[in-house]
Amino acid sequence: MVGGGTLGSVCEISEETCIRGDGCRSQSLSSTARQEKSVMAQTEGNRSSRAGERAPPKTHPACLESTESKAAPREVRQEGGSVKAGRCEGESEAARVPERAKQAASDRACERAWIDRNIWTDRMLAALDNGVKGDKWFSLIDKVYRAQTLAGAWQQVKSNRGAAGIDGQSIERFGAQAGRYLEELGQELKEGRYRPSPVKRVEIPKADGKTRPLGIPTVKDRIAQTAVKRVIEPIFEKMFLPTSYGFRPGKGCKDALRQVEALLKAGHTHVVDADLQGYFDSIPHSRLKERLKEVLSDGRLLGLLEGWLEQDIVQELQRWTPTGGTPQGAVISPLLANLYLHSLDERMAELGLEMVRYADDFVILCRTAEQAEGAVLEVKAWVAANELTLHPEKTHVGNCCIEGQGFEFLGYRFEAGKRQVRKKSLNVLKDKIRDKTRRTRGQSLRQIIADLNPMLKGWFGYFKHAHRWVFPALDGFIRRRLRALLRKQEKRPGAGRCYSDQRRWPNRFFAAAGLFTMTSAWQSASQSR
Repeated sequence: MVGGGTLGSVCEISEETCIRGDGCRSQSLSSTARQEKSVMAQTEGNRSSRAGERAPPKTHPACLESTESKAAPREVRQEGGSVKAGRCEGESEAARVPERAKQAASDRACERAWIDRNIWTDRMLAALDNGVKGDKWFSLIDKVYRAQTLAGAWQQVKSNRGAAGIDGQSIERFGAQAGRYLEELGQELKEGRYRPSPVKRVEIPKADGKTRPLGIPTVKDRIAQTAVKRVIEPIFEKMFLPTSYGFRPGKGCKDALRQVEALLKAGHTHVVDADLQGYFDSIPHSRLKERLKEVLSDGRLLGLLEGWLEQDIVQELQRWTPTGGTPQGAVISPLLANLYLHSLDERMAELGLEMVRYADDFVILCRTAEQAEGAVLEVKAWVAANELTLHPEKTHVGNCCIEGQGFEFLGYRFEAGKRQVRKKSLNVLKDKIRDKTRRTRGQSLRQIIADLNPMLKGWFGYFKHAHRWVFPALDGFIRRRLRALLRKQEKRPGAGRCYSDQRRWPNRFFAAAGLFTMTSAWQSASQSR
């Protein structure tokens, strides 16, 4: 480059233009040009002495700096003998090894992108890879109460939002004076004065009419738990097997479903479908503490974890101290639950069984019925030895290729070679649609559709791999609900099923109003595969 021009424009200008400037630069360029002319002449002489060889074309002097100055050294190196050339070839061959090492390091860095590098330094990550003395980690509490750790934990809790705990302090109230509260929390953790507050328990309704208990810690306790989790999670993630998918960084429901699909296609059609009854409320504290002590040797950090396991629970006017389990809703609870089931993952791997586990819900996929029956016996033995209970209604064995012997996993039903949406998931969606399309809802059609679409898109994004026949039926159900709503707004109550309603408000009418249709989305997704 010269000024703002390109290489081609340099070759067109004269030598005087190239050396214009101060005297030093003119002399340097002139000397360089003379040397390059000499090398060029020598090279041309050597080439012309060879029989049948053609002399190279002449090059403008102004182009020497950009062309011949690079070509000449290559000729000299070639004339210098094969020793240097051989060494270069060896070096390029050897360079492939560090290149592969760099690629592996890059892949490892991508896998660990979720790790808080303010906590986990390069030295700690190296210890994680190479192992620590006695396979136990010491002196971790100082990483927990660091201002940077607590600030990162607060931002994570803030983004997750959530309700206020037993003290009534909301995310917004904590955020108004976050700096002061975080400083106080850091001092309490550092001086050993931190004590967790009781957990507020509420009952969440389930689709089958039952309820599920949910614990809500205070914002302060959620921040402390998040800080501890950011410190210890990489240690346990290093231990966990790839067969576990629930509540783990970089993994999720879709990954577990892909693995199940791959195993079914590979012929593992005899399936053990198992579910642990009341798992989160029944984990034995003593056994869980032992497994924590096998990995962690920081007494103060272990004291925090034990304190959260033994937090009092308050529900309306009742208050009690749990003797087992981890409260559902606590930040640290999924990590502890995965740790307790880690030995089950190891046992199945030792036996060579293909298990896919998402938290307490897991399936074991086998090639033969005998192998599946043996897997059931192994699971029952492990469950009894670890003081847990299998759910009697949700645990069964069958050949999913046969009608009526399918299994349900993470919202899907796998049966007779088809992947369908389970009835429970369909009913939950329909209930939500009914709630958003009430006939007494006094809003315009476009407002109602704008409220519906995000929910429909999210549901389709998860269930789009189901059998295609479910989507037209759902689209028709949604349009019928909207037609009934439009009739009500015109003071003509009805279910929206008659032919005149369909002619007045055809499918294209709702499409023009912006309604998301799953059938069209499925067709687009199928064509893009």
